[in-house]
Formats: sequence, structure tokens, C-alpha cells
Amino acid sequence: MEPEKKSHGALIGSIIIIIILIIGGIYVWQSRVKDLEIKKQLQAEAINAVTSDELNKLQTELNTTDTNLNIDLNKLE
Repeated sequence: MEPEKKSHGALIGSIIIIIILIIGGIYVWQSRVKDLEIKKQLQAEAINAVTSDELNKLQTELNTTDTNLNIDLNKLE
């Protein structure tokens, strides 16, 4: 009888597929991390820009608002 020849082709193919899946997972994970960092940076810049503009507008409005109501507070009592 001839000795059985063991084929390692299926095992090697499975290992190659697993390696490809791991590399693909790492690539997708890193691209998502970069996207999240960019989004956070853009949001922070937008918030700072909006906040500065709004604060400047509010300060200008406060400076131009006439707060004198011509009411005698002693008469209110």
C-alpha cells in the first residue's frame, strides 16, 4: 500500500484568507479613525467660529441697546 499524501493546500488557503481579512479590517479601522478625527476637528472649528461670531454680535447689540426706561423705581414701591 502506498502511504497517504497529506495535502496542506486547504490549510494554506485558509491562512491566506484569514491574513487578508485581518489586513482589510485594519485598513477599514484606520480609515474610520482618521475620518472621525477630521470630523471632530471640523466640528470644533465650526463651533469656535459660530461662538465667536455670535458673541461679537451679542456684544455689539448689548452696546447699542438703550437700557434707560425712564422709570422712577421709587414710585414702583
